[in-house]
Amino acid sequence: MMEDCCRVSAQKAQADSLICPVCQQKGKSVPLITLKAMLTPSVLSILDPSSSYSFCPNSACEVVYFSHEQVFNKDTVKVPVYQKDEGSEVPVCYCFGLTRQRLIQAIRHKENPAQRISEQVKSNRCGCEVNNPQGSCCLGNVTTFVHGLNQSHNSPDV
Repeated sequence: MMEDCCRVSAQKAQADSLICPVCQQKGKSVPLITLKAMLTPSVLSILDPSSSYSFCPNSACEVVYFSHEQVFNKDTVKVPVYQKDEGSEVPVCYCFGLTRQRLIQAIRHKENPAQRISEQVKSNRCGCEVNNPQGSCCLGNVTTFVHGLNQSHNSPDV
């Protein structure tokens, strides 16, 4: 459900049990619709829709999605993945096109990007399940990124 994309459910938290077969980090469960939206057509044709998939959040790992039987690396995803690509033009918020660079500019202009995203979410405009490779709300990523900017620069001149 799109309107629930930025809410954490206890049921989803319990499903987060798969371990990445490459880096051994705990994955985060992702809905099948995310893989259908994110995988390239040639890879989508081999996707097992009956499997449960997880997202590997480890920035050093090439794996994006995995199940007990399948692994999909960065080169099988249609968009750059925030957790796997440090480029300034990579989205932090996929629904509203907020890249690292745009977030830096927003902070310089004393804007509050997290508040803007929250307002859009309340207006039922986010579609994280199909726009964000991690298949869940980006608000945590945005907040962490902005907090990191404020910590590392500790000035309004970010």
